[in-house]
Amino acid sequence: MIQDAATLPVVETFHSLQGEGHHSGRSAFFIRLAGCNVGCPWCDTKHSWPKAAHPQRHLDDLAQEAAAAERQGAAFTVITGGEPLHHNLDALASALRESSSNALHLETSGIDPLSGSPDWITLSPKPHRPPRQELLSQCDELKVVIHGQTDLDFAQAMAAAVRPSTQLLLQPGWGSDQGQQLAVEHAQRNPRWRLSLQTHKWIGVR
Repeated sequence: MIQDAATLPVVETFHSLQGEGHHSGRSAFFIRLAGCNVGCPWCDTKHSWPKAAHPQRHLDDLAQEAAAAERQGAAFTVITGGEPLHHNLDALASALRESSSNALHLETSGIDPLSGSPDWITLSPKPHRPPRQELLSQCDELKVVIHGQTDLDFAQAMAAAVRPSTQLLLQPGWGSDQGQQLAVEHAQRNPRWRLSLQTHKWIGVR
């Protein structure tokens, strides 16, 4: 089946608060696209992996939802997944910008070519599928999930490849005591790094 160029497979859309990273706590509208072959074993959205399991949504409908969320207080729109860059995001970004003045944020692992010209790129790279150099050189925020020392070593290697202005965040894996300890201690010793917590899970919101 050929995918309509005016549609994308969508897991869900919702208006909530950004729960993690540099913009944590801010009102945001989320578009979660389906499809991911990165395969992180600890992923908390594995239901988003199979693209065919989710409906195709027209881009104009998504844009209208984003505009409605802006009127209700959303400060920006987040395209997430899955892995959103498995899809070319140019048409979606264009539709969103036509209907809303909000900034467009992208959350990605960085393994695919960049599209959509986002205003803010959150790069969350994975050691088993390292990101493309173009994503490292353009990301605004580097957010690395930490479960053990090898993740911390990977985070430092990734930080050496980003711009000086890129925000550096360590996010303990959910339920990982070792990850929490390593992230806290590293942030204490290295002032350029910040701790990122999944606050939406702690307070029970989407």
